[in-house]
Amino acid sequence: MTFSQKFDAYVCIGDTIICTVDGYTVTARISHDETPDAPDERRDGFWPSLYPNDAGFIGAGNGWRDRFDKAQAKAERVMAAWKNDEWYYCGVILSVAIDGITLDDHAASLWGIEANYPDSDNAYLSEIANELLPEALKAAKVERARQCAILCNAEAVA
Repeated sequence: MTFSQKFDAYVCIGDTIICTVDGYTVTARISHDETPDAPDERRDGFWPSLYPNDAGFIGAGNGWRDRFDKAQAKAERVMAAWKNDEWYYCGVILSVAIDGITLDDHAASLWGIEANYPDSDNAYLSEIANELLPEALKAAKVERARQCAILCNAEAVA
């Protein structure tokens, strides 16, 4: 059970891919992550470092200067692209429907993902959708059972 469709190499907010699993229609959509942090404000090693205790430590050994220079040039290029609005952080949200009825509009999601990141084909967005698929289907089945129980109880009372 996977999405056979893939997100495009360039994605926009609202782009979707769809798959059907056991009668459930699952839609994965791209949503803007409202986190205001720029990439270099996240303390996750965005900027390369020569210090072993820093998140961006490039490693010791031969060729450290060359590795550092390459990592620094890449970080500067990525930061320039961020400032030019060429890429952004997004969320991948899965919604699930059956017979045209939406069971859960937000059955599973993952946030803080780079969209249109320099030198990326966005393939990992589709991978994330596939990883979230079992969680979304489980949530939809729970919601379906809940709705069925409500309808069955309402019918029994009438």
